[in-house]
Amino acid sequence: MDLVPLIDLIGEPQTALVGGLVLGLAFGVFAQRSRYCTRSAVLAAMGESDLKPLATWAAGFAAVILAVQLLLGSDLINVEETRFFSTAQSLSGAIIGGLVFGIGMVLARGCVSRLLVLGASGNLRGVFSIAIIAVTALATYSGVLVPLRDSIGSVWSTAAIGDNDLLALTGLDRWTGIALGAVLAIVALGFAIKAKLSLWRLFGGVMIGLTVATGWYFTWQLSTQVFEPIQAESLSFIRPLATTGELALESGFAGLDQGVLLGAVIGAFVAALLSGEFRISTFSEPGVPSIWRYAAGSVLMGFGGILAVGCTIGAGLTGGSVLAVSSLLGLASMIGGAALTQLVLRSVARESASPSAIIAAE
Repeated sequence: MDLVPLIDLIGEPQTALVGGLVLGLAFGVFAQRSRYCTRSAVLAAMGESDLKPLATWAAGFAAVILAVQLLLGSDLINVEETRFFSTAQSLSGAIIGGLVFGIGMVLARGCVSRLLVLGASGNLRGVFSIAIIAVTALATYSGVLVPLRDSIGSVWSTAAIGDNDLLALTGLDRWTGIALGAVLAIVALGFAIKAKLSLWRLFGGVMIGLTVATGWYFTWQLSTQVFEPIQAESLSFIRPLATTGELALESGFAGLDQGVLLGAVIGAFVAALLSGEFRISTFSEPGVPSIWRYAAGSVLMGFGGILAVGCTIGAGLTGGSVLAVSSLLGLASMIGGAALTQLVLRSVARESASPSAIIAAE
């Protein structure tokens, strides 16, 4: 991928912005059409709905693991100097941040990327939640919550276990990672068949994973062709919300993060509009939980996502695809936190004899 002509034409930050915009557009379209959502997948695994959300999520997760491991095995990308492996990563932050994020994900009825897609589809609850997540993420990333973030994050890091690379830590080679991706793909296909998932929704889930893999390839190629050194990266949504907040407060250049956010919003909006699914939704609709529950969940996601160094996409797919221990641990904690919170809400709903209090689908 020769990016030099584009870099010479519009500049390095602008090239990153354009790349992020394209990636975000693809993500927004496929996330909206496939209803890709980690929270819904967790609830499906708990028997709260049919298996379609879980099958869709599994397709995306398997696709990104297999695709990125193949890229690494073919030497088409190199992630040794990325943030996941160039410095020690916080394991305590991944565990605690992941749990906090998972709790917030259930309270606000969606993770960061899902709420962004919902907001672009006319859901004002999603817009409200994203605004609070952005403010909290900024405060945790570079504001008043940094001391709390650092105090939790410094308790236990990958320096204590020797490495953040799961394969290196276990003494396995790259082919094991590729084999893992292949096994996950077979499992995901089994889920899709059992759930009777439509081909379009299966395709959408797979494309979510391939979009993240493409993000790795694009940023790696960009990192080898720019004058100012940058790290290879891929999609995330909690960090872009924080860095965009910084950009609004200080002078600077928009880049990959802002392109991803803008592209995802535009992609989801267009997909919702063309499919006839764009609809204004508010807090006044029957069965919708209190605005304060959304606010609390959004604050928890804003803090937990930055503490865990990623949301369900940034840690779960981007970090998970390179088999970073901290990211996989963070994803597991998010899933665990979401499941425990749903169990508590289910118990409360049963005790109050109010079935409508159980979380419904968006």
